[in-house]
Amino acid sequence: MSPRRTVHRGRWTLDDRAAEVLRSVPVEVPDGTAALTVRLDYPRDAGVLDLGCQGPAGFRGWSGGARDGYTVAVDWATPGYLPGALEPGRWQVLLRLHRIPPEGLGYELTVTTSTDRPAPPDRTAVPPSPERPPGRSLPAVDGLRWLAGDLHAHTVHSDGTSTVAELAALAAARGLDFLAVTDHNTVSHHPELPPVGARYGITLLPGQEVTTDRGHANVFGPVGWIDFREHPDEWLIAAERRGGVISVNHPLGADCAWRHPLRVRPRLAEVWHSGWWDRTWGAPLAWAQSWRPDVVPVGGSDFHRPGEGPVIGSPTTWVLAGPDDLLGGLRAGRTAVSAGPDAPLLLRIGDELLALDADGTVLVRPDGGRRVLHGDRVLLPGVDGMHLLESYRTEVVALCA
Repeated sequence: MSPRRTVHRGRWTLDDRAAEVLRSVPVEVPDGTAALTVRLDYPRDAGVLDLGCQGPAGFRGWSGGARDGYTVAVDWATPGYLPGALEPGRWQVLLRLHRIPPEGLGYELTVTTSTDRPAPPDRTAVPPSPERPPGRSLPAVDGLRWLAGDLHAHTVHSDGTSTVAELAALAAARGLDFLAVTDHNTVSHHPELPPVGARYGITLLPGQEVTTDRGHANVFGPVGWIDFREHPDEWLIAAERRGGVISVNHPLGADCAWRHPLRVRPRLAEVWHSGWWDRTWGAPLAWAQSWRPDVVPVGGSDFHRPGEGPVIGSPTTWVLAGPDDLLGGLRAGRTAVSAGPDAPLLLRIGDELLALDADGTVLVRPDGGRRVLHGDRVLLPGVDGMHLLESYRTEVVALCA
């Protein structure tokens, strides 16, 4: 049977966006369909339309504004989308009206269904395993050890340019023990993580950056898809019910700062994001102190593409955990954050603090008290609350829960 093609044309206005930001265009998928292909055309210099897909049985993928089309087939799908049987009936092409100019935004949507199975693109090339740098000598605590990682990174499954394998190779070359892969509003990358992590000797933590116009949050763990269309209270409930952990992302991050009201505020917060480019600027710390008194600080590079923006592991999040229980360490609040894997580090060891490679820095206690550190391995008393290391310029160089 020849492919069946349907074209939808229209114009979105500011009134449309004000009334409802997420829209859908219905698409009929006949019985026996083996592939659905969607192409979205509009003047990208004038606005932004986000793109996604939902079938009669549920959500099938999201690519936001990063792509102008996708294919969902029986045995493969465009990154960001879920392959599998295409159940007959009414599907929805999802469109989020992200940026609409005053004059409106015209669009053309071309939908093609076919009974033929298209050949998948060639994704067989994988980077070689890099040489891993030596790890730091850190004390174990009650059988747990400090693991270095990055809790925020993207691949081709959303708006990154690296495959999961390329991302894992970069993280291993930095000497990281774990990396959370947190693509926007999708979990299509999750099946790739265990085999790729094993190949490169790194734990790839399943994640999803739940992304809206009023804020982003990372959900960590193999908890399945979290519906970004629900209220964030529901994200938290779903994540915890399924055994996951949720963190508020870059709460002061320009146009994606956190503005959602919440009945319950999660403890984890991405206090140190790569966008904190001037760490003498105290706003992230002030926000964390007002968020909740027992906030658990974490960090994330928000890595998207090599050679542009932050590198993986800048900052580095350290989690005190068992070898197979990163989520337990995060949930318990056993975290520290440094500028990188080899940067000055402040760890909590029971009731004490251990400052490493931090000679000449200043320890800042939760009550504002200060102490200059002398030596590369200094043991200090600690109290409840977040502690900082600062340079003489009052630049934050490390922190711990």
